[in-house]
Amino acid sequence: GAEGEGSTEERVTDMAQLYQIYPDEVLGSGQFGIVYGGLHRRSKRPVAIKVIDKLRFPTKQEAQLKNEVAILQNLSHPGVVNLERMFETPERIFVVMEKLKGDMLEMILSHENGRLTERITKFLVAQILVALKHLHEKNIVHCDLKPENVLLSTDEEFPQVKLCDFGFARIIGEKSFRRSVVGTPAYLAPEVLRNKGYNRSLDMWSVGVIIYVSLSGTFPFNEDEDINEQIQNAAFMYPPTPWREISAEAIDLINNLLQVKQRKRLSVDKSVAHAWLQTRGAWRDLRALEARVG
Repeated sequence: GAEGEGSTEERVTDMAQLYQIYPDEVLGSGQFGIVYGGLHRRSKRPVAIKVIDKLRFPTKQEAQLKNEVAILQNLSHPGVVNLERMFETPERIFVVMEKLKGDMLEMILSHENGRLTERITKFLVAQILVALKHLHEKNIVHCDLKPENVLLSTDEEFPQVKLCDFGFARIIGEKSFRRSVVGTPAYLAPEVLRNKGYNRSLDMWSVGVIIYVSLSGTFPFNEDEDINEQIQNAAFMYPPTPWREISAEAIDLINNLLQVKQRKRLSVDKSVAHAWLQTRGAWRDLRALEARVG
């Protein structure tokens, strides 16, 4: 009735009073809509605002978005994108998030040879693992971990990392397995493609792919063969260019993450403890970040 309309109207003006959206500054188009740059009017703090057109989206995806919002609202961790608030009108949903500088994929591709050094990759992966540990302890599996969803909070050479885009995230118990297909094919573990049960080890497979892509600038699969078949037989190749220049420890960690059998795949804790990440240099780089961001 009229009352409902009034309160919605209030919320809209509320949104417009609190935040300014810059329609020309498109930061990205995610699964659910377009992300614009914006401004928190009072503090002049830059924000990112995801605008979802409800009329264009099936109810199922609206539910998925609300799922993402519900998950993010309950998370407060430096390694996870901070969700400020959400506004809803009959036509649209606005999700206001902290604004970050770039994304990992861009960073990989913008590097001179289209890949990252081991030092920078270690630094980013160590942070991804810390954030995943927090998620997994809360029984949340990201389910769609890939470089686009690993955002960088600054454009420094050694930036702080934050995970985002929890549209597919699942809240699961310690031992539970799920059977619906989620995520992005190139990063998906074989059990998802085969629609077998999966759990938090799903994210660990994706970490393996992320390390591979970061160090080589290419996917671990041949484009001319069916990716799904390749993943399922895990025929991962390490061509001499560039892998001859990459340490045996890095390859060992990738191999231990890209295990088709879930029980063989490394957990977050085991990955953090892996020799590739446990070097004095890696430790120093992370301590320096802590000193910078507090």
